This record gives sequence, structure tokens and C-alpha cells, in this order.
Amino acid sequence: MVTMNSEKSACRRKPIEKTNSSSSSKKAPEADEDKRNEDDHANDSPDLSPNTPTYNVTASCAEDTPNYLVYKKMESIVEKMLDEFTGVPVKTVKTFMTKTPSVFTGTDLIAWMMKSMDIDDQEALHVAHLMASHGYFFPIDDHCLTVKNDNTFYRFQTPYFWPSNCWEPENTDYAVYLCKRTMQNKTRLELADYEAENLARLQKMFSRKWEFIFMQAEAQSKVDKKRDKLERKVLDSQERAFWDVHRPMPGCVNTTELDIKKACRSHKSIVQPSKHLHLGVAGGRISPSVESSTTSSIEFLQKEIETLKDRLDKSVIKVSKVAEALIGYFEQYMEYDPFFTQPELTNPWISDSPEMWEQEKLAKEISARRVKRWAFSLQELLQDPVGREQFTRFLDKEFSGENLKETRSFMICADFGKPFRN
Repeated sequence: MVTMNSEKSACRRKPIEKTNSSSSSKKAPEADEDKRNEDDHANDSPDLSPNTPTYNVTASCAEDTPNYLVYKKMESIVEKMLDEFTGVPVKTVKTFMTKTPSVFTGTDLIAWMMKSMDIDDQEALHVAHLMASHGYFFPIDDHCLTVKNDNTFYRFQTPYFWPSNCWEPENTDYAVYLCKRTMQNKTRLELADYEAENLARLQKMFSRKWEFIFMQAEAQSKVDKKRDKLERKVLDSQERAFWDVHRPMPGCVNTTELDIKKACRSHKSIVQPSKHLHLGVAGGRISPSVESSTTSSIEFLQKEIETLKDRLDKSVIKVSKVAEALIGYFEQYMEYDPFFTQPELTNPWISDSPEMWEQEKLAKEISARRVKRWAFSLQELLQDPVGREQFTRFLDKEFSGENLKETRSFMICADFGKPFRN
């Protein structure tokens, strides 16, 4: 029989803080302001002990990310869900042999959203699915971040792994995580098929420094074994959900990819590399002086101005006009396309009938469909042997037949890339 007891969710904890340097920094005198600010900055940074993955935060400021407002809206809803009294009921599920800490059912989640957000069940299910795809809560037994309105168990993600923190983990971090899971003989930590393939691919990619990755994973595994059993369950599931967001299983949408339209709207400045770094000069300055950076920025702006002036001189045709011309061309020649319109005479290479070749020899019987194509352009007329013959007869009547012969000779010479000579 399954019983449930309410408790404080373990996922509501804050990131682990350093105790050695941060505690002493808070006791620093107020006079030494520089030291105090430096220590406070160290206190705010995440714990980089062997049990914590060294993920990289590359964004200089979270507000600069295009999805920052979306993240804040979703996080405001999650914070209400985490309320101890009015939020989603988080419980520990006890069975005969095991305990599943800090979980809630999909039914409880949808019911809370319908009540608090005043929406129907379909809208609540849709919003819950979007929030789960960003990793704010996740199923404890599945790599697919979806929400179902049933008794499936879910767990909240710790704020340390929220997407608003602008995580951009590297492949080495993913390799350490997968390698660490192979060291633990737990059924819930077994690698899925796609994760095993990723591990083999990463091992081949980082073959030279795989020993270092293995040592780091081994150190993290030893520290994890010293944790409490229930706490270790929660931490393992939250770390797995983090990688399910950033390295999703095949067939799932990667919500961490940056939309190119949003990136263009953010108007991020282009960072110009140093001249020494660009040329690869050994011993060059990594941080150029203010004068060199100012000079390079001026040169960059001058080049950009010249490029824009060149663009003004070029004739630009709208895509709509090009599309109209292309559609008109295909509509004009659709009558002569055998895929769309049945030709008058059968193809002699298919039907073994020489009727088409005999028609070519007879210049007297010319179909109206063929003459209509001559009106498209002079090139169509000259490419057709019958049309060229009829046109020659007409020019001979006007005493201009030599002009056509010269034009024909010039076209033949141009085709072979030879200069035209009289």
C-alpha cells in the first residue's frame, strides 16, 4: 500500500555555498571595501567541489538574453507552485521497500494550474508541457520532458539549474556526467541507448584527455556516495533533467537553442578580436591598449560605411518581383512541358514511332502550338530548325538573309569562346 507524507521539498534549496572563504569574508571590516566585495563575489559563485559539475556561464548578464522575459514569467509561476501552503502539494511516496522523496503527480499540477490561473485543463496541460520542456519540473522516470494528466510522478528543478542562469555547458562536462553514471551500479542511473552512443562518441573525441575526465568523474562519484540516500536521489534526478534539457534525447525539441530573430533583435555589439590574436603572433598582448582598440573600431566603422555605400549603388530587386517573374516563366512554358501537358506527337524513343522526326522535315505543316512558342523570344525561334528556316525565307524576301547568317555564325563562335571574324 502506498502512503504519502507531506514534507518540505528538497528541490527548494539554494545553491551550495562555500563555508571556508565566504564565512570569513562576511566578517571582514567595512573599511577594506575591495576585499569585502571580492569575497562576496566568491560567496555568490556556485560550489566547484568535485561533486559539482563545472558548468560555464558565458553570458555577461542574464538580462541580455532574448528569452529572459519568458524565463521570468515562467519562474514567477514556479515560485507560486513552490509555496509551502498554497502551492502544489509535494510529498514523499513510501512503498514497502523504498521512498521516493519530493514528488507530485501530474493530476495535482494540472488541478493547481486550473484553480490558480483560471484556465481549462487543455490550456493547463499545454502550459505545463512548455514549462517542463524548459526544465522547471520533470518526470522522475523518463527522459522525455512532458507532462501527463495522470498519477505520473514529477519533481521540481532546483533554481540553481534554471535556464535564466544562462547555462552553456560544454561537451567535457557532459562526458564527466555520463562517465560518472557508469560508475554507479543503480538501475535508475543506467544509460539510455542514445546516451551510450553519446558517451562512445565523446570518448573518441576526447581520447587524449579521457584519463582526466575519468578521474574527475571518479572524484564526483566518491563525494556523491557520502551523501544521504534520499538527497542523492533528488540530486541525481535534477542533474539528469538538466542534461535532458541541454542534450535532449532524439526526437525532442532543444529549447536552449537561440532563435536567430531574437538574437538579431537584441542588437548585441560585435566584439572585434585583438590584432595579435587574429594573426596568431606568439607573445602578443591578449588585452590591447585603449588606443589600438579605438583605432580598430574606427577602421571597422569606416569599412562598414564603405560596404553600405556599395550596397546603395547595386540594383536590388525585391523577392516578390523575382517570384512573380519565375512563376510567370513556368506558367508560360507549362504548355510545352510533357510532365504537365501531353505532347502532340509521341516520343520516338519510347513509342518507336518516327512521326515526330518526319514532322520535323515537313516545313509546310506547322502546328499553331509550335508557332506560338516562337513568339516567346528570338532565341526560341532560332533554336527551332523549322522556325529558323521560315525566318530565313522571310529575310531572303527582304534581302536580309545575310544578316541572319552572320548572327548565327557569331552565336556559334560565342558558344565555343572564339572571337568573331568576318
